[in-house]
Amino acid sequence: MSTTSQLSGFYTLSSTERLERIARQADLTAEETQALAGALGLTLPHADAMVENVIGMYTLPLGIATNFSINGRDVLVPMVIEEPSVIAGASLAAKLARAGGGFVATADAPVMIGQIQLVDVPDPHASKVEILAHKEALLAAANQVDPVLVKLGGGARDVQVHLLDTAPTMVIVHLLYDVRDAMGANAVNTACERLAPQLAALSGGRALLRILSNLADQRLAYAKVAIPETALAFADFSGADVAHGIEQAAAFAAADPYRAATHNKGIMNGIDAVVLATGNDWRAIEAGAHAYAARGGRYTALSTWRRDGRGALVGTLELPLALGIVGGATRVHPTARVALKIMGVQTARELVEIVISVGLAQNLAALRALATEGIQRGHMSLHARQVALAAGATGADINRVAEAMIAQGTIRTDIAEKLLRS
Repeated sequence: MSTTSQLSGFYTLSSTERLERIARQADLTAEETQALAGALGLTLPHADAMVENVIGMYTLPLGIATNFSINGRDVLVPMVIEEPSVIAGASLAAKLARAGGGFVATADAPVMIGQIQLVDVPDPHASKVEILAHKEALLAAANQVDPVLVKLGGGARDVQVHLLDTAPTMVIVHLLYDVRDAMGANAVNTACERLAPQLAALSGGRALLRILSNLADQRLAYAKVAIPETALAFADFSGADVAHGIEQAAAFAAADPYRAATHNKGIMNGIDAVVLATGNDWRAIEAGAHAYAARGGRYTALSTWRRDGRGALVGTLELPLALGIVGGATRVHPTARVALKIMGVQTARELVEIVISVGLAQNLAALRALATEGIQRGHMSLHARQVALAAGATGADINRVAEAMIAQGTIRTDIAEKLLRS
């Protein structure tokens, strides 16, 4: 496996040379290397077995974020994304983070919440007492759903009852279920289905919805980084000025939901890209993250950035991350399996710790740009190649047109087309 994530000059290599270097570092087989190159990736028969009405494949770029040190281990991070500057930004932020020892990350036990909705309950308060009195029997019944998961240390952990202030009152039962290295949707949904008849009988009502919640607030992930202010200096910006600007930008996001939405989108740029690369459900992660950001009744920032008064800028990030390394597309998609191997991931918790760190890194990259030279300078420079492609440039003309637009300071398709004609 890789011994370092610091790949000097990696961005200057051709895509083929980059693939060869990653293949050597991650000890990829010829088949795994070909999967990354697209030659032996997801096939039409594979895709047909995954979703309905398949007619073809839709591909996105997979890049490698470098420089990451997470809990003292160097990690090369595969990211799948169509937006330029994200991978470069994460790599730069990870390089800055190394000056403070890298990222420290941890995660709660992989406990998911399943919900069983009980309606037409004659006496909701009495039913709550009755259900809780049978908690042990309910947990035992839930554990019969997947004996293998229980043997691995997972299974039902608790039963909670919530009364919703509706007319009439609804009784909502939460089943807390440890899913180990899985994302857990299938296991939790099956357990909820198993308990529904018993809960209906105990409450005297009727079981309606039986499904997991994507607000996985029992399965939180946490990341922290402390960067010496001196490491933040660049161009005409002092480290203290950069740190102060980032602190003020974070305060803006914490106080204003309009800014918080874009602030959190930057975090999810990094998170979603790794989630996609590993075949996990990015929509569930997005739903959980944004619901968590609004848990106090007002939408706010998921991260914090503050100067510690001792010469360092400290960033933290906390959100639900329900990720798995077994089951679903993670094991079906050949490229997703290779992505896990490149990261050296052995458990879902390790994957979560990497993903939360990438989210914090991407947030740092965006705030650093916003608080100094502005987001457009770096972003649009990288975007120029896409614009050149959209205008019809091919081969060497892609870089020539992109560089000409950057020199002019105007990056638009009509400008690219004019440059191509000339």
